[in-house]
Amino acid sequence: MPGELPTLVSEAGSGNQAAWGAIVDRFSGLVWSTARAHRLGAAEAADAAQSTWLRLVENLDRIEDPERLGAWLATTARRECLRIIRMGKRELPSDEEWMFESDSGEAIEARLLTRERDESLWRAFDEIEERCQALLRLVCAPEPPSYEEVAAALGIPVGAIGPTRARCLDKLRRLLDEQQADLR
Repeated sequence: MPGELPTLVSEAGSGNQAAWGAIVDRFSGLVWSTARAHRLGAAEAADAAQSTWLRLVENLDRIEDPERLGAWLATTARRECLRIIRMGKRELPSDEEWMFESDSGEAIEARLLTRERDESLWRAFDEIEERCQALLRLVCAPEPPSYEEVAAALGIPVGAIGPTRARCLDKLRRLLDEQQADLR
């Protein structure tokens, strides 16, 4: 709704908790997907998201164009992620994700097939360039951000997002096909 964001930003700046909650609800997916696009672990992504919201609280009265709040948050989240990466706090205690899964009640065969499929996808995903990985993480988020927000989060032109996404998905498909051919 046009005009909604300026009102929310103004009211949040005046201490209205409902307005602040509406801003957080609206943009939390963007902030989280930006953090996850930088391949941070869960704890580091949470730190980046928390720091991003803190920066907004500190600068809420300085937001000149509230309609561009999403782009501001994406840029801030990206900077927080890069700060965390620079600080070298990217430690993962284990890359064995299956160790932390709880039993879902599925038959073991179904779990094995799902795990094999997922491992195959992630192997192919790890082979594509980091720029593609970051872009695909953002556009595949549960609530994908707008192209303007993606552009701000990744520092690329808005017009390059669609074609780049298509090339990245094509590369991912080719790698998966190659994996399947190797299994035959």
